[in-house]
Amino acid sequence: MDSQIQIENYKIQQPESWAGSVDDEQLIEKIKESDFSRKQIGDGRDYCYFLDKIYYTSNSESNEYVCMAYTLNEPSNLERASVMDVVVEENEVYNIHRISVLREGVLIDKIPDTKIKVLDSESQSSGGILSSNKKINITIKDLRLYDVLILEDSRVKVFTERDFLRKEYSKYVWVSPDNYWAYGSYKFTFINDREEPVAYKKVFFRDEQGNVLEPEVRILKKGERFTYEQENYINPVDANREIFPFIDFATVSNWKDLSNYIAPIYEEIYNASSLREFAPSLIEKLDAIPELDDKLQFAIEYVQNNIYYIFNADEMNGHKPQEPSVTYENKQGDCKAKTVLLKVILDYIGVEASVVLVNFRTDYYIKYYLPSLLTFNHVIVKINYKGETYFVDATIRDEFGLIENRGFIYFMHYLEVKPDQELQQRKPYKFQYYCINEKVDFTAKNNVGELKLNTVYKGNRANSMRRYFKNTNKREIVDSWNNFLFYSLNYNNDRNGTDIRNIFKDAVIDIIHDDKKLNEVTVQYTATVEGPYFVDSQKNRFLMYFDRNVVKGGARDFMHKDLPFWHNYDNEKYEISLYTDEKIDTEEKYTIQESTINNPYFEFTSRKKVTKNGATVNIEFKPTVNTEIPQAEFEKFRSDHHTIADSNFGLGIDIIEPGFMNRLKFGFKKHFK
Repeated sequence: MDSQIQIENYKIQQPESWAGSVDDEQLIEKIKESDFSRKQIGDGRDYCYFLDKIYYTSNSESNEYVCMAYTLNEPSNLERASVMDVVVEENEVYNIHRISVLREGVLIDKIPDTKIKVLDSESQSSGGILSSNKKINITIKDLRLYDVLILEDSRVKVFTERDFLRKEYSKYVWVSPDNYWAYGSYKFTFINDREEPVAYKKVFFRDEQGNVLEPEVRILKKGERFTYEQENYINPVDANREIFPFIDFATVSNWKDLSNYIAPIYEEIYNASSLREFAPSLIEKLDAIPELDDKLQFAIEYVQNNIYYIFNADEMNGHKPQEPSVTYENKQGDCKAKTVLLKVILDYIGVEASVVLVNFRTDYYIKYYLPSLLTFNHVIVKINYKGETYFVDATIRDEFGLIENRGFIYFMHYLEVKPDQELQQRKPYKFQYYCINEKVDFTAKNNVGELKLNTVYKGNRANSMRRYFKNTNKREIVDSWNNFLFYSLNYNNDRNGTDIRNIFKDAVIDIIHDDKKLNEVTVQYTATVEGPYFVDSQKNRFLMYFDRNVVKGGARDFMHKDLPFWHNYDNEKYEISLYTDEKIDTEEKYTIQESTINNPYFEFTSRKKVTKNGATVNIEFKPTVNTEIPQAEFEKFRSDHHTIADSNFGLGIDIIEPGFMNRLKFGFKKHFK
């Protein structure tokens, strides 16, 4: 190996005794061709002759050991194997036990051909993400196509005082391997060397017919092992429609005991110092605000916008938050620090608030996991105010509005940081306001159309629209609206390929009103369209406006055997008016068609008013969100969305062309249709 200084982030040494040992002859014996291996390699699939993976946990460390041998038959696979990156956390060491290749039946030690560099893993530091992680770059010279690469390594994490939670509790989730790989032998072992028993829960395993089995829960005492083995193995999961089987390992506990463990830690931090002592200038500003509604808005936005969010990965390894006085003085902190500061401020102004633990990324799986504080990776604030419950993420920026007008956070499971708590499930929610309230006017006169959109965005939509206008070039914004209207007006079917800027002349878009208390942003778009009518292949003309945002493609196309559909659509209202100086068919089926849908998960109505020269449709979509739709109820839900898509998401009017023959043709068509 190239001459270099070994440092604490990696070592080259023998594996631990609990991992066992494999000599060269045993390795060669394990890398044998078989009918199964020849078929996989013949099919062009990457093949792993064996994979032996062990997770070892004790009260002082965790250790992940892997020994594997796999083919380098594809150039891309060879390239990835030649240069690898391993990221290790603070106090984590990457141990290299063996790097070898089997080439034409001969085992070759590749450690002398290996170069190792240790780099800082700080690619996101400019975005407020701080970490003591190190990236270990491993370059192996002279790997060749059709080599079999053997890697034996481990990652050991020694717990420090900062990792007090990991000392007390273990948490590990094994997920079945990617179904691209084929394995001659696959073995996973979990070793519990802790003083406390560890439970494991097998979830989404299936029988021979593919039906999901009931979860299996067992206990491992100190010194006991769990082993999962497969031979000639390709994971049979249908990745597009099934959840990969997984096994959750966690120190035996329950939610009530866990909440009683964590609550005193936070309580000590709340009471470490008085807000009046460390933030007198903030107190002065709060006291000067007469209305409690306004105090609450000020408190939330102060922490969100004036305290810089730093995601410190090392601090997140534990659960002890930074004291609010330090957060206030330094004007920075992670999610725990910002949340605790906000809770202390809300306590001062007399608003009931508590800290809750969440994990948005794995929220769906929390109900299947064993109870563990290490399940959660984020904290937010729960606020009870005027008989309603709200959740606020103190790490979000540029969010506005009185508490009832602020953006809605979608998630289901949380643990409140209070004594004697159980895991809670958030209730389904109905918006008290329209997230989108849009009025569209399109008037065609002398074959020129005047188009005007007035759209009021509220809640999450308002916050997003402010950010979009702030960060996006105005020309790009106009082009985005033009492109949307190109499809809404059906021009993609009669003038596809035309420069959209030549269709929508003098297009202008602006925010014309922004109310930071109501959290409403009003956007106005205007444009002139020469040749406003859609013309079909028979030269019939139509004035059309169909907003495809009303059609929920995700609901219509959803197909999954295990996941229920997660319902999180916005409350929407549209008024679309189309007028012309031409005669129209006032009795055309789709022009006058209305609909009413009363689904358990949403209400939808479209109501129309038709005159001799135009029509108006009012569309309202009112969902019940933040809820899962059971499979037994989903087909009705899907069918109702198909109904919306059947010409109920906009408006179209047919032009009656002038002239005796055209009127005769129209009357004939009307009589026989």
